[in-house]
Amino acid sequence: MTREVGQALGNVSHYIPNTEEDRQEMLRALGIGSVEELFADIPQQYRNPSLDLPPPLSELELRRELDSMAGMDRHPGQVACFLGAGAYNHFIPAIVRSIISRGEFLTAYTPYQAEVSQGTLQATYEFQTMVCNLLAMEVADAGMYDGASALAEAALMACRITGRGRVAVLDTVSPTYRQVIETYASAQRIQVGALDAGAPQISGDDACLVVQYPNFSGYIDDMASLEELAHGNGSLLVVSVNPLAMGMLKPPGEYGADIVTGEGQPLGIPLSYGGPYVGLLASRMEYVRQMPGRVAGKTVDSQGRTGYVLTLSTREQHIRRERATSNICTNQALMTLAATVYLAAMGPNGMRRVAELCYHKAHYAASLIGQIPGFSLPVEGTFFNEFVVGCPVPPEEINRVLLEKDIIGGLDISGTIPNAMLVCLTEMNNREEIEALAAAMSQFASGP
Repeated sequence: MTREVGQALGNVSHYIPNTEEDRQEMLRALGIGSVEELFADIPQQYRNPSLDLPPPLSELELRRELDSMAGMDRHPGQVACFLGAGAYNHFIPAIVRSIISRGEFLTAYTPYQAEVSQGTLQATYEFQTMVCNLLAMEVADAGMYDGASALAEAALMACRITGRGRVAVLDTVSPTYRQVIETYASAQRIQVGALDAGAPQISGDDACLVVQYPNFSGYIDDMASLEELAHGNGSLLVVSVNPLAMGMLKPPGEYGADIVTGEGQPLGIPLSYGGPYVGLLASRMEYVRQMPGRVAGKTVDSQGRTGYVLTLSTREQHIRRERATSNICTNQALMTLAATVYLAAMGPNGMRRVAELCYHKAHYAASLIGQIPGFSLPVEGTFFNEFVVGCPVPPEEINRVLLEKDIIGGLDISGTIPNAMLVCLTEMNNREEIEALAAAMSQFASGP
């Protein structure tokens, strides 16, 4: 989003009182006779078809209709949810919304002028510090769009650092993340190769080895071996993490990771139908000049008072376009603030407690499901809060029955593993919900 569009959207109210006279005046100012002329350059076959819309409603009628439509949704909080795969239903302390709803934060814009943006810059600085502590890395940026784009940016960053033109991605990385990496890489003619996690091999052309921790299936790959594989080839190790899992797992920085990214949504950000979220990106200090986005720094002014500034800003508007490392214009400041408040409120002990709850509840659910005849746990290894379930019938059938019982089931991953679903547990799932899930699945039990 450009600065101008962002400002324009920020000024749009919920009610736009344009009269027919207003619209005609705007058309005259543009030198056209109708709204249709605005689309004259778009061939007819590529335009949207005419919509068969109902007649207009009053505000009262419209609100009732929207409320009725919203009431048809099944969402976490209303029903038990066991769906994860990248977006997770976690508890958000009330303090998070209370802080980010304050006017000075809710309406703040990009901190171009440090002298009037100290609050925003300090919040960004604290966010970066907490991300570094969480991931055991040396420097973090001010936030990316989401976990997928952050990982893609990290892959491009590795290519700039090494001067190589190929990226090796483990096949246990999220399929959607891999697609985003391929999209980013294609424009720069960077090759993306998929590696078999069972026997990964990389070449001298690979800028980096990209892994996910825990991986897309929820399991933990051998990070020590992957670090040796990457660095033994002169490649960088790029890791995408679930930041909440770092409450109990060894952080990637302690495995020797060079660049670490992650989806910040589990850190105090609601599901919100897929966004807005915030991507995490951290690296070793020696690579800071190749980091995309922004870095806020802490300094002192001429009178020795603490102050905060943009230490690094790699936008193409700020430097020569050919030297820019990214065209990310928005640093997702409100979402980074939510994550910062969440991390501060939870603290190390709170993070560990939530991670342990997720882990133990997932293993309890797996123990129940694994005992149901016809169901299995086909993937071996240690998992965090997600695991793969082999089903006796297509998962689509199971999820349909589960929804009738007010349970949102797991993700159907039959395209990867036949008749399998990915089941997720968080601290939000209580014992009754877990046992209700297993009981509902028992209806599909098979065998003697």
